[in-house]
Amino acid sequence: MPAMVLTRYRNSICYIYGVYHVGFPNHRPGLRARISGTGFLVGKGLLATNRHVAEPWYEDSEADALMRRGAAPQLEKLIAFFPGSPTPITITPIILSANTDLALLRVESTPPFNPQALPLANSSTPPGDLVTVIGYPMGIAGMVAKSPPAVYERLAYRHDDIGAANELAALSLIRPSATVGHLGDVVGEKLIYDAPTAHGGSGGPVFNSRGEVIGINAAYIDGFSGGTLGVSVQALQPLLEAAAKRSSRAEDKSAVPH
Repeated sequence: MPAMVLTRYRNSICYIYGVYHVGFPNHRPGLRARISGTGFLVGKGLLATNRHVAEPWYEDSEADALMRRGAAPQLEKLIAFFPGSPTPITITPIILSANTDLALLRVESTPPFNPQALPLANSSTPPGDLVTVIGYPMGIAGMVAKSPPAVYERLAYRHDDIGAANELAALSLIRPSATVGHLGDVVGEKLIYDAPTAHGGSGGPVFNSRGEVIGINAAYIDGFSGGTLGVSVQALQPLLEAAAKRSSRAEDKSAVPH
């Protein structure tokens, strides 16, 4: 099953790179940082990920401290690298969940090979089931580490993530990784499993043994290999419905009466 979902859906799972800052007008930003994450297609031009990837200052204590003093956050760059695509694609957050760590983004152009939307599970998965998590743990560093020796030697010690990402994309080396484990528990909309992950894996799909997405990888408990946390795909449904309504309204406005 891990081989099946990785082979079938690899091109629908992208690496997300971004830059953001939090600061005051006419002042140097008090915080400026890069982000790495994972996203996956859930519809035509529609990408799912974590809110803390789409809005990286979300639940960030350093950013919160600045914003309480009146600072404003701003995304400088948010792009997606799809496997098989030699160049990144701009993505734009369109719907952020108010109560879960989920977000939907619009893909501003069509990825090559027209990758398919991932199948979302319609029913809950019982604890004990096999799960596969696909994503980009460790971000650029993880992809460089598994690149061919000549590429590794060239990129391993560079401190230019976006330059390295562009070079990996040009060489068709943007490739997600899969880890396998078991679903340990389900508590409301929270999934707990032991498939390992790391920074950069946030937002990746969590598949059940039938190859359906049951959740979105969100976090891990440091020091506990069985404590990887995800958000149930059921929590994504209200966002998908809101996106469908928004799309329908946009089509109505663009319609020209005869």
